[in-house]
Amino acid sequence: MIIRPEKAADAWPISDVVAAAFGRQQEAKLVRRLRDNGDMVLSLVAEDEGAIIGHVAFSRLWVEGDGTRSPAIGLAPVSVLPDRQRNGTARALIGAGHLRLKTQGEKIVFVLGDPDYYKRFGFSHATAENFVCVYQGEHLQALRLAGDAPGAGEVIYPASFGLLE
Repeated sequence: MIIRPEKAADAWPISDVVAAAFGRQQEAKLVRRLRDNGDMVLSLVAEDEGAIIGHVAFSRLWVEGDGTRSPAIGLAPVSVLPDRQRNGTARALIGAGHLRLKTQGEKIVFVLGDPDYYKRFGFSHATAENFVCVYQGEHLQALRLAGDAPGAGEVIYPASFGLLE
C-alpha cells in the first residue's frame, strides 16, 4: 500500500470509496464540493495494487478572534473501503496528512468525530473546548501541530460544509 496525493483521475474512485465507507452519498458529495470550491488543502489516497482503497480530506478552516483571522485545517472525512477497514489504512492516511500539513506550516487541525477513535492521533476535546464553533461539544477535537497555534477563537468552516443534503 502507498499513500500519495490525489490526482485528477482519482476523483470518481475517491467518491466510490467515500460512499462505500459511509454507506451513503453525503460525505462523497462533501469531498466533491470541497474540491470544486477550492477548500481542499490536502487530499491523500491509499492505493493498493493500483486500486484506491482509502482517502482522507483536509480542508481550509479559519479561526477568528481578537481582530485576527488565522488559517486552520479540518480533517473530514477519512474513508476506507469496508473490507479494508481495521488494518491501519486510516492511521496511515491521517499520519501522512499530519506530517505533510506540519511541513507546510499548518498549525492546528480540527476534527468532528468519536473521541475514543481520534485520541489515538493526538486529538482532544480539551484542545478544542476554548473555541466557539457550530459543532462545539465533546466530538469537536483539535490537534496542535505547532506551539504557536491559536488557542481560542471562532472556528469558521467553509460554505461547502453547510450544503449537506
